[in-house]
Amino acid sequence: MRGVEEAGGRPHGAGPLLLGVRHHGPGSARAVRAALEAARPRVVLIEGPPEADALIPLAADHDMRPPVALLAHAVDEPGRSAFWPLAGFSPEWVAIRWALEHDVPARFIDLPATHTLAWGRDDAGPPADGGADAEGSAVEGTAEPPAEACPAEAPVRVDPLAVLAEAAGYDDPERWWEDMVEHRGTGGGDAFAPFLVLEEAMDALREAYAGGEDHRDLAREAYMRLQVRAAQREFGDDLAVVCGAWHVPALRRKATVAADRALLKGLPRVKADMTWVPWTHRRLSRASGYGAGIDSPGWYSHLFDVPDRPVERWLTKVAGLLREEDRIVSSAHVIEAVRLAGTLAAMRGRPLPGLGETTDAVRAVMCDGSDVPLALVHDRLVVGDVLGAVPEAAPAVPLQRDLARLQRRLRLKPEAPERDLELDLRKETDAGRSRLLHRLRLLGVGWGEPTASRGSTGTFRETWRLRWDPELSVRVAEAGVWGTTVLAAATARAEADAAAAQALAEITALAERCLLAELPDALPVVMRALADRAALDADVGHLAQALPALVRSLRYGDVRGTDTEALAGVAAGLAERIFVGLPPACVALDADAAEEIRRHVDAVHGAVALLDDPPKAGHGDLRARWHTVLRTLSGRDTVAGVLRGRAVRLLLDDGEVEQEQAARLMSLALSPGTPPADAAAWIEGFVGGGGGMLLVHDERLLGLVDDWLTGVPAQAFTDVLPLLRRTFSAYEPGVRRTLGELVRRGPGPGGGAGGLTGGVPGFAEEPDQERADAVLPVLRLLLGLDGPGSGGEKPGNELAEVAG
Repeated sequence: MRGVEEAGGRPHGAGPLLLGVRHHGPGSARAVRAALEAARPRVVLIEGPPEADALIPLAADHDMRPPVALLAHAVDEPGRSAFWPLAGFSPEWVAIRWALEHDVPARFIDLPATHTLAWGRDDAGPPADGGADAEGSAVEGTAEPPAEACPAEAPVRVDPLAVLAEAAGYDDPERWWEDMVEHRGTGGGDAFAPFLVLEEAMDALREAYAGGEDHRDLAREAYMRLQVRAAQREFGDDLAVVCGAWHVPALRRKATVAADRALLKGLPRVKADMTWVPWTHRRLSRASGYGAGIDSPGWYSHLFDVPDRPVERWLTKVAGLLREEDRIVSSAHVIEAVRLAGTLAAMRGRPLPGLGETTDAVRAVMCDGSDVPLALVHDRLVVGDVLGAVPEAAPAVPLQRDLARLQRRLRLKPEAPERDLELDLRKETDAGRSRLLHRLRLLGVGWGEPTASRGSTGTFRETWRLRWDPELSVRVAEAGVWGTTVLAAATARAEADAAAAQALAEITALAERCLLAELPDALPVVMRALADRAALDADVGHLAQALPALVRSLRYGDVRGTDTEALAGVAAGLAERIFVGLPPACVALDADAAEEIRRHVDAVHGAVALLDDPPKAGHGDLRARWHTVLRTLSGRDTVAGVLRGRAVRLLLDDGEVEQEQAARLMSLALSPGTPPADAAAWIEGFVGGGGGMLLVHDERLLGLVDDWLTGVPAQAFTDVLPLLRRTFSAYEPGVRRTLGELVRRGPGPGGGAGGLTGGVPGFAEEPDQERADAVLPVLRLLLGLDGPGSGGEKPGNELAEVAG
């Protein structure tokens, strides 16, 4: 406390006012505001890239709402970028707002972004969030510890808060900061005392860890000293500097101009652009990878916004959240939680309850000791999904402006929380939303991801999972090289991807995405590339992998009204080549290759059914030719067992093979002359992938499998067991239980396979009329035939016809 005792306030005439802060610290933010009100400087200098000086006035715009971030990106490489995030409780944001409210000039004095981005280019990857501060703590520090503490020569990153907390006997830096700063106010009325104490502490730390400073920090501090000197020449010493507390001793230290310029000589540079972008509380957290972040941005925002009775108001907010999730939380719970938090703080020797005490109180009182609802409180409140906003006047690439226009027109607002969006493509607005999201995905802007639709499998419905992350602003800027509008950029990107694609499946997937995104100008280019690649590719696996995507594209084209005749011709040609090349490709395969081909056979089977429904003119009968291929596979002994079994199963499903013939083919495959491993593979192909119900309802097939399995020699049983377990484990639990019950009952009085299910309800030779009639009352109720005006009873056969 020597500095406080000697100074007793701001050292007038002793140089500029240096306000060392913790980035995103609400206590530092309040202290900065109090110090600026007390000092009334003529200019405010702030740690940040000087290219953003022209953007400072936008902070006063009524549409600007933190959290926001300064985004810098290289002009010739937009993906190389850096962020400087600012929350409402960030000291830098408070300083900017104070300067604008009092008509005081505000300037950024950190190393220019042109050098920061160039450093990132020279290294292994782009700079992380926060640019030069990305690797630091919330206060910053880069130095090498004393030799006796760490003999290694490489510089290490020091967390000043952790060192100070450990020296004070705390095991948690956040708890130490809360006790020393957040709960202590501004030092008993002296607005400058907190900064003097923190400066002295940082000075002692820099002395203890001297000798290994990072060159980047030295260059940054040299540049800041030059900027402070320039401001002093213009305004004298009546200026305030708001920067990370770690830098204050370096700015206070006397250094010559020549020495500072020598540190900056020869620094790499790139041309950079700067703008404001929205940010989120979640991206302020350390868990997101932002090195200068904090653990609990939502809690810190609450402390800054609610200085009066923060614990009571916080617990009231927690209770409201839990009530929204249908948990029973009353006012009595809130009162008891407040009391418990205060008691815990007193027992732990803390001046006021902190986040730890309130969390423990919430767990005990409102969550009944469970961490499950507590995790929700942490995610929604302690961290939070608050998304900032920037005004339209902020600089932006043309693509970003076109995207904002489309978002407004389609009423598709970017939001930080993850949400599901159901689209009905028969509606113009929803179709426009679908086009926009698909075009953005083509450009690498992953705002939304398609998910399975709930309650409908029709192609006129889509379900998207949306979440807007701040990094998407970088992706938009990066995609700006392809065009000035979303449509033009997506078209150019699709054409470039088609030219660069190496595999046939890549081009077919691209054609599908072009149809989904409705890119009529790109589709001909993609189709030419697809036709050229398909003509040269003789690999049946590649062709089979490409066909399903093409057929899906035809379906999407139907619902969107797109002309897909050229696409249909290419798909039919691919199918013909698959029919010719598949049988030779199925010979002499090992187990892994046979399983891969089986997946291709399943995909082609579904694709042919869609492609030939209804039959297209000029395509011939594709389904009939495909059935011929399946018969060929099922009858060749040189084809792997899993493929022969699968071919029989697909023919049976399509009605091309009678059940008696399928049973005969199974009995041949499971005959004693067949090696057990081959027989097990045949069973896997035949009843795998949802074939359990086939065994449940066809006792002959189940009896064949049962008879074969009981006859497998003991020495071969361990070899076939993994195959069978893999096959039957894929069935639904109810199907497995039913099969086990049927097998447990064993053959009926008639014996043989056909008697396996004898006596089991629901498996008689003829329908059970009594059990069938039991469903009629419920069916009549569902059809509304028992209500007024139903016309009385309908005979059972007429009712069956209505249910039809």
